[in-house]
Amino acid sequence: MLNYILRRVFGMVPVLFVITIIAFLFVHLTPGDPIRIMYGAEIDQETYQQMREREGFNDPLVVQYGRYMVNMLQGDFGMSYRTRVNVSDEIIRRFGYTFVLTVLAMFWAIVIGVGVGILSATKRNSLADRSSMIATITALSIPEFWFGLMIMQIFAVQLGWFPTSGSGTWIHLILPSVTLGLGVAATIVRFTRSSVLEVLREDYVRTARAKGQKESVVIWRHVLRNALIPVVTMSGLQFGFLIGGAVVVEQVFAWPGLGSYLIDSILGRDYPVIQALILLFSLQFLVINLLVDISYAFLNPQIRYD
Repeated sequence: MLNYILRRVFGMVPVLFVITIIAFLFVHLTPGDPIRIMYGAEIDQETYQQMREREGFNDPLVVQYGRYMVNMLQGDFGMSYRTRVNVSDEIIRRFGYTFVLTVLAMFWAIVIGVGVGILSATKRNSLADRSSMIATITALSIPEFWFGLMIMQIFAVQLGWFPTSGSGTWIHLILPSVTLGLGVAATIVRFTRSSVLEVLREDYVRTARAKGQKESVVIWRHVLRNALIPVVTMSGLQFGFLIGGAVVVEQVFAWPGLGSYLIDSILGRDYPVIQALILLFSLQFLVINLLVDISYAFLNPQIRYD
């Protein structure tokens, strides 16, 4: 297992290297002048040239990339063009907000998705099954921003149960986490239902039933152990997307996480922030995939990594 983990960790290095090149070229080849962003559009030409020289923008792209890599390996992602705040410090401050939001969203998604998926599969073609499928398709069809605005209108504005936006207490987390977890929960329901139905047709399940075991024992001991492996894979991928995809929900609820930071940086062509966030989102996606693969061995002890 340890050798497998080390191989996977070393395998991330070339992937991250390619991502740094793509991110660096992408933000440097897009329209926009960072000097005008930092010092204003009214700056005179002489000062403009001095600032370009001082910031290193007159150097070849290869030199700029090399300088970026050296600084990045030391944990220095530079200063924000717009705010002149250290990017690493700002990301560390905001990461906690996004992480807590996505973990809670994933909690709702797994509890609701796995629970409803199992119920739907074990009660196939019943009223509960048909109702859950209709609700799932509806949830997948609703845009996140629209659902967020609707529950904000009902539960925050009309009923006054939750704050409309902001952060600071656990109650601020409820509406944005539910909004963020809705689509993932619907996806998990469909995945869990299909996976459980497939395992229910296996011979060892029929054998367990023929031996007279209770249906609850068959489901929990024989079905879920194998049926949950593809669900865990998909949930891990969804969690990776959630951290990078909380942009819309954070904007709707004014949540001060990385998503809103990314939107503000893209609008302001804040290159150091965009580069750092692209790399961070890519890294967390790779790490989550590794954790998902490792979790297989715990779900099914028969799986071994050599």
